[in-house]
Amino acid sequence: MKKILLIATGGTIASAEDGNGLSPALSGAELASYVPEIEDICELDVLQLMNIDSTNMRPAGWLRIRDAIVQHYAEYDGFLILHGTDTMAYTAAALSYLIPGNPKPIVLTGSQRPMTSSFTDAKLNLYQALLYAADDLSRDVCIVFGGVAIAGTRARKQRTVSTNAFKSVNYPPLAYIRGGKIVRSDAFDLIPGLKASLTLQRGATPTKLRSYATINDRVAVLKLTPGLNPQLFYALKDAYDALILEIYGLGGIPDYGDEEPSFKQAIFDWVDSGRAVVLTTQVPEEGLDLGVYEVGRTYAEQPGILHGADMTTEAIVAKMMWALGQTHDMEELERLFYQPVNHDREASR
Repeated sequence: MKKILLIATGGTIASAEDGNGLSPALSGAELASYVPEIEDICELDVLQLMNIDSTNMRPAGWLRIRDAIVQHYAEYDGFLILHGTDTMAYTAAALSYLIPGNPKPIVLTGSQRPMTSSFTDAKLNLYQALLYAADDLSRDVCIVFGGVAIAGTRARKQRTVSTNAFKSVNYPPLAYIRGGKIVRSDAFDLIPGLKASLTLQRGATPTKLRSYATINDRVAVLKLTPGLNPQLFYALKDAYDALILEIYGLGGIPDYGDEEPSFKQAIFDWVDSGRAVVLTTQVPEEGLDLGVYEVGRTYAEQPGILHGADMTTEAIVAKMMWALGQTHDMEELERLFYQPVNHDREASR
């Protein structure tokens, strides 16, 4: 029977009403006790790492989770992280970069309603997430929620109340969990021989864990809106090393002609100062293509301007924080950013 470490961090799943609104109260051990079927799936140990609302999760929290996994890596076959839903996609993406290519599963789940609620989704999510974590063919970082397994770099919280809260953006779900059965999707077979190689890999002596322990959180997201003042770029210089700019459609950035400074001037000045810009689209699906419209082509080949392609903003934030934690050399930063990790982008730009 597989050994799984449950790492509890709080979130709605652990929350209770105290008269001032929901706040985390239950421990990971208490949460596990609500699902007695766990003993048929795996041998479970619980680590209470923190007990916070996920709106308070920060990059330092990602590193605490990473450290716990690395510290206990040799003792367990997989890891389950109980986490609040609001920032779960950011944490899943961050762990994808901090512990890349991991042959053991690192699964995140939570719930839209507390475990103690009469109509909670917490019990099924916890059960199915452990089922997925204990399966021989599971690996790397993913979110299991509402009966769907999603690559850790492709998840986005799409709904605030419904139990199918998360969506896999621009990449197929890895699997569907129907009751007690895992039905893997076509995405699992995209690489020929993957299933056979993973089966052998999980049965072999584990290879040395590859992980990173540094993050640079001086990364901000700026969303273009009609009339936004390009002076914002200058105001943000002292506080940030990289900006993620959510632009219009396939790749539209305004050019008002007589405006000083223009967006072009502000963006080029930002990268000339040694800082990075990532351009992505604020449209959730189908990605960015700067070559289609004249208003985007200006930025297509400018050094220091990176292209988010079809990545989620959550993944871009985590990847830039990770990459900047490893280097400030622009060529190396570009290499790290464009290197596909856990299905976060296509191999080409």
